[in-house]
Amino acid sequence: MSNTIVFETVGQGARHLFRTRHGGVRLALVSLTALALSAAPALAQDPERMDEVVRASVEAEEFSGSVLVARDGEVLLDRGYGFANREWSIPNDGDTKFRLASVSKQFTAVAIMILNERGLVDLDAPVKTYLPDAPAAWDGVTIRYLLTHTSGVPSFTDFDDYETSKTQPATIDSLIARFRDHPLDFQPGEGWTYSNSGYVLLTAVVEKASGKSYADFVAEALFQPLGMSDSGYDSHAAILPHRASGYAPTARGFVNADYVDMSIPQGAGALYSTTHDLLKWEQGLFGGRLLRPESLTLLTTPVRNQYAFGLVVKEKDGDTTVAHSGGIEGFNTYMAFDPARRTTVVVLGNLNGPGADQVGGSLMALARGQTVTLPGERQAFTVAPEVLRAYEGVYELSPTFAITVSVVDGKLMAQATGQSAFELHAEAADAFFLRVVDAQVTFTRDASGAVDGLILHQGGRDMPALKK
Repeated sequence: MSNTIVFETVGQGARHLFRTRHGGVRLALVSLTALALSAAPALAQDPERMDEVVRASVEAEEFSGSVLVARDGEVLLDRGYGFANREWSIPNDGDTKFRLASVSKQFTAVAIMILNERGLVDLDAPVKTYLPDAPAAWDGVTIRYLLTHTSGVPSFTDFDDYETSKTQPATIDSLIARFRDHPLDFQPGEGWTYSNSGYVLLTAVVEKASGKSYADFVAEALFQPLGMSDSGYDSHAAILPHRASGYAPTARGFVNADYVDMSIPQGAGALYSTTHDLLKWEQGLFGGRLLRPESLTLLTTPVRNQYAFGLVVKEKDGDTTVAHSGGIEGFNTYMAFDPARRTTVVVLGNLNGPGADQVGGSLMALARGQTVTLPGERQAFTVAPEVLRAYEGVYELSPTFAITVSVVDGKLMAQATGQSAFELHAEAADAFFLRVVDAQVTFTRDASGAVDGLILHQGGRDMPALKK
């Protein structure tokens, strides 16, 4: 399992389990369209520029889905791209229903908070309070730890048998049985590991505390009060009007995505919705229609690794982004909110890959008045080989993953562990980009001016690596 996304080319496919991990992914595809923040020859906040950025990803066969951008109640962009069903050439639009994957987790977290406000769930009570037959190893596992991925309960979607078991229907009890006897990854509260198992347990807590099925409770407590009539718990067997089909890229072109029984994701990733309904969700949640102010504050306060309760909260350059992304067979999703600007970005995709995250990050940047550069807009200049040699070396992103930079035939080449070498093109001092993948590299220098590391910018992430 790698925790780094680098230098892969289109055609390999991509599968994410309920959500790409906060620190990495289980299997990942890195795309062709460069949507990096930089100077661009178009006005930011312009809906036409937003559309242009999305279309670039569609034309690169990286994204298919629906997007919505709204700022302070004004909808700036509301369009569908590609097909909800490729066999029948049915287009996506704002009423197309997509599987949300791990964007579902915030709904589960809000359900827990509502039950907490009703006095039915204590955030600091052991999970055994609600699930009496929980194993002794979980005695220190609290509801709060489950919400923040600090419980230590291992994620069953990482188990070796997941691929063979994901197609088999499960009850909540039989699903929990798949991971209840596995040892904890760490003692509760002492570490952080993204865990779908934790949100399956929270699903069971919702059902136990409310006396209702998870599907019924979220419908009654969340969707109905906000008028979200196009949202619910997904089922393969149900006839669901305007549901998108899910697809995956391969070296031979697009294929129908693998099957996963929707009894498996539970509150970790089984909900469906539309961009229109999710705008109602963001407006209702952050407008105070579901939770008391103190509960909303708790929901959005990071605990560890920028993770709060079912949401990632990032602070960068004075901007706050409250977001979550998701991935499940055939679908990748992204939803973000900027509380200062009251800006919502929703990207729902029915084609696996990082397109939803990349498009979502770029649309939020544009909505904030920043700019986005597309591949054809990048300008490279020539650097003398003797200057390029200063960048040569091995840069370690993790103990098992590194990027080797070398000068070959006068060109600066970067080769990630186990992959082919790609040329780095200079666009500014110490700043380079790749043409074949969506990645940029900025080299860093120490006090003496010597190159001592690099930062890989890819998939909306900034990944530093020290020179060995």
